[in-house]
Amino acid sequence: DTGLIGIPIPGISDDIDGNPRNLLYPYKGADEADTPLPVELNSFGFTIDGNNVMLFWNTSSEINNSGFNIERSEKSTLWQNIGFVAGNGSTNSPSEYFFKDDNLYKGKYKYRLKQIDYNGNFQYYYLGNEVEINFADEFSLFQNFPNPFNPNTVIRYQLPVSGLVLIKIYDVSGKEVTTLVNYKQDAGYHSITFNGTNLSGGVYFYKLQSETFIQTRKMILIK
Repeated sequence: DTGLIGIPIPGISDDIDGNPRNLLYPYKGADEADTPLPVELNSFGFTIDGNNVMLFWNTSSEINNSGFNIERSEKSTLWQNIGFVAGNGSTNSPSEYFFKDDNLYKGKYKYRLKQIDYNGNFQYYYLGNEVEINFADEFSLFQNFPNPFNPNTVIRYQLPVSGLVLIKIYDVSGKEVTTLVNYKQDAGYHSITFNGTNLSGGVYFYKLQSETFIQTRKMILIK
């Protein structure tokens, strides 16, 4: 009940009985009592896809929740704001949230959520584990996403060494449609967006060639 939450008063850290008050969300009244947290966070986790990190968290209830700043730290205690996910205001229903942090370099990262209410009050939730991104150890061409697609899709691939990279698109008859990449790239994870606006719907193939590696995959354009 948001009606039980009072207004913090600078310099007032104890209640009438000498017990510590909640400095962000004090109980309305002279005697501090338990008040519901503005956000009841159930879990906060992550998955790794190449050099991309997907953060996910869920809440069981929310009070006056404007949303979450997503903050990241690397090699130091300095935190960088990398995005914002809007909250659901006040709700007693469970809510799920996701945030994707793309194209990270090799290293170890920490994450935290800065939950902010509509009054500007905030609190932090920390990810329990460090996230480690490693370099690719082999050539690989991943399935495009989304697939089927219209009109854009993302092609991702990984290179264990730097070198000349060639990515071409072919139609179902084997005719070359376009060249997406034809230049030297560093080792690591890469992605490029393919736009099929000017093509007819159907099956197409994309081929990666680098050093001694060649791989081809199929994709479907829907019109």
